[in-house]
Amino acid sequence: MTEGLDTGALARWIDAEQPGVLDTSGPLTATLITGGKSNLTYRVSDGAREIIARRPPLGHVLATAHDMSREYRVMSALADTSVPVPATYGLCQDDSVIGAPFYLMESVAGTPFQRAEQLEKLGEERTRAISERLVDTLAALHEVDYTAVGLEEFGRPDGYLERQVRRWKKQLDASRSREIDGIDELYARLERSIPQSGDGTIVHGDYRLDNALVDDADQITAVLDWEMSTLGDPLTDVALVVAYQNLALHDSGDSPASVTDAPKAPGYLSVDAVIDRYATTSGRDLGELGFHLGLAYFKLAVILEGIYYRYIHGQTLGEGFDHIGDSIFPLVQHGLDATA
Repeated sequence: MTEGLDTGALARWIDAEQPGVLDTSGPLTATLITGGKSNLTYRVSDGAREIIARRPPLGHVLATAHDMSREYRVMSALADTSVPVPATYGLCQDDSVIGAPFYLMESVAGTPFQRAEQLEKLGEERTRAISERLVDTLAALHEVDYTAVGLEEFGRPDGYLERQVRRWKKQLDASRSREIDGIDELYARLERSIPQSGDGTIVHGDYRLDNALVDDADQITAVLDWEMSTLGDPLTDVALVVAYQNLALHDSGDSPASVTDAPKAPGYLSVDAVIDRYATTSGRDLGELGFHLGLAYFKLAVILEGIYYRYIHGQTLGEGFDHIGDSIFPLVQHGLDATA
């Protein structure tokens, strides 16, 4: 049995709930694709066909941070829009099947470009086109009429920013195991400077290039990792894109906070070009991103602190956690700088 996914139990569930998704007459095999920094992702095969299974991390899981039904619901709703998402095959919220909720989805062809060296092989022109399409796809997501696709109850746009500040403070408190210089000051600055929320849209919550798949024609074939999606202020997505890009360009590449250095690749849109392209495509005013950037860095710091908590309690799968604890400090400083 692959740790975290009982393939025998999964096969029985498929037989009962989603017959035909895979051939369960023989044993299924499962390979872990991504480990405990996010929801666990497995490639499941019957020997002829592959699908993807997603479940929460093992052990300490922050409330609402790994909601399987949320990912499943938003991807199902976006199936007939211009936003590329995998087809969904089934959701199980019964913990007794494999020990946690899970869902099944299509295995989509494409590459999640995470490293600049991957893009460098494509050349500057193709890299620029990919980064442009990443921005355009985000703008397309924010243009989706969430009521028309059945997501009117997916979140509450009014008061979204206030709730985000409170939520991430609550998540921080749930993962506290040490003192972190400056993080409470960053929270205090955010709390006292919350702007009026913008128009409500579907928000991805963790949008970046390696959370998308790109095919050989440089088209985005799927946007993945919707675990933090909701209805809210679209500028939070834009700020997170900028925060990830700033981390890639200015922080050490071996820091766990720098989850991707793809923006370093020659041809990749600059931060200013990303902001300008989104503003032009969406028609939104991005003149004041300071609060949103501060919130983005606070959110990333809290997420990594949650991962650090699981790591020190032996509740992570995979590698790459050795320096996770140190990576929170520069994030806090970036947040303080953005809100100064």
